[in-house]
Amino acid sequence: MHDRLKTIVDLEKYPIQDLNSSKIKEIINKCKSDLDQFSCSTIPNFILPKSLKIMSTELEKQVDEVYMSKESINPYLHSKDEPSLEKDHPKRVFSKRYNGYLNSDLFDKDSEMKFLYEQEELLKFVSACVGVSPIYRWADPLACHAYNVMKPDGILPWHFDSCEFTLSIMIQKPEKGGIFEYCPYIREAGNENFEEVKKVLDGDRKRVRQLELEPGDLQIFKGRFTLHRVTKIEGNRSRYLCIPAYVLDPWRVNTPEHSRTIYGKVLPIHIERNKERADGLAD
Repeated sequence: MHDRLKTIVDLEKYPIQDLNSSKIKEIINKCKSDLDQFSCSTIPNFILPKSLKIMSTELEKQVDEVYMSKESINPYLHSKDEPSLEKDHPKRVFSKRYNGYLNSDLFDKDSEMKFLYEQEELLKFVSACVGVSPIYRWADPLACHAYNVMKPDGILPWHFDSCEFTLSIMIQKPEKGGIFEYCPYIREAGNENFEEVKKVLDGDRKRVRQLELEPGDLQIFKGRFTLHRVTKIEGNRSRYLCIPAYVLDPWRVNTPEHSRTIYGKVLPIHIERNKERADGLAD
């Protein structure tokens, strides 16, 4: 284990470097249970306060490089309409989005978040929690461990993730709003379940759960199969989050359309690897 890891993660409380310890086995079992039931599990105060300050500083140092987008999107993170579908089809429901990312390729070589993401201890811990092995760090050079920035009045509408497993590390909370809402397992591989998705888009809240993260908390989330959103940011303070991602396919990256809409640019790798998804789901 690299000594730097103990300055980032509270290893006293969460000894992720020793997956055989009784303490971490208990945490893994709780995470697995939560994920199986709700597609989501939260580990409080996972990141040490000093490391949170470092992450916040490195983000604010480059905040002018954050790609902010106000482009309306559908739940599949597309911005283009499909007129061949029925008028009320979920793929034709576009919602206002004001959200931004400091893309992963802009991180400094010695970035706190980049270092954490590259540690085998974190990868193996997440793999144990989701109950899947192997999983892989995302090959997408823009999105693998991006910082998410939601400024005042920012909003992230209902959508699905393009990767199977996402971590969320809360760095800075807004004064009000910015609540994470999600509908566990509303779709599955080979089944979009458009009818139930449409109900949520129309305002039905029977499936909706809420989660309010605190700075330092770690959320493990199966966002590929779970419709989710972040409510409008209120007040004058931005919401800062980091979203390291893990996938089942080490080769796959975002589609060109997704990359352009969400991260502001398309790289050759997005074009070269633009293949149909193995799970048959829309991105």
